[in-house]
Amino acid sequence: MKVLIIYDSFFGNTEKIAQVLGNSLSPKNQVEVVKINALKPEQLTGVGLLIVGSPTRAFRPTKPIVKFLKKLPRGALKGIEVAAFDTRINPVEVNSRLLNFMVKIFGYAAEPIAKYLVKKSGLLVLPPTGYFVKESEGPLKDGEIERAKEWVAGL
Repeated sequence: MKVLIIYDSFFGNTEKIAQVLGNSLSPKNQVEVVKINALKPEQLTGVGLLIVGSPTRAFRPTKPIVKFLKKLPRGALKGIEVAAFDTRINPVEVNSRLLNFMVKIFGYAAEPIAKYLVKKSGLLVLPPTGYFVKESEGPLKDGEIERAKEWVAGL
């Protein structure tokens, strides 16, 4: 199956997760891992599984990811399996009431990415998930690479 993993990344954490997902899926599939600003429309042709990832910025996916998702025509992902992930700070560890409150209201990037993918007729095959970073610029918390491998292991 052709797998396309599209991501955006500011500090390299989301890119690391995207690469881990790609490496985990590549022995059995034809996998491309592409940063959003390098994506060419023809790369979407023949895709059987599309995974989209973004760092959580202001409780949302990055602008380039949102722009890409909004530009997809309705029905563009019909018959395509889809999944979404993000990288995020754990508000419990930051110990900020305001941040905890904001997260409860606005959430993280993975959920809106998944909603866009389903709205464009994609078949959601994994629950949207997030991977924690130690600080706003990272690095990833211990164990997150292993969690990413487990997330796609069932596909």
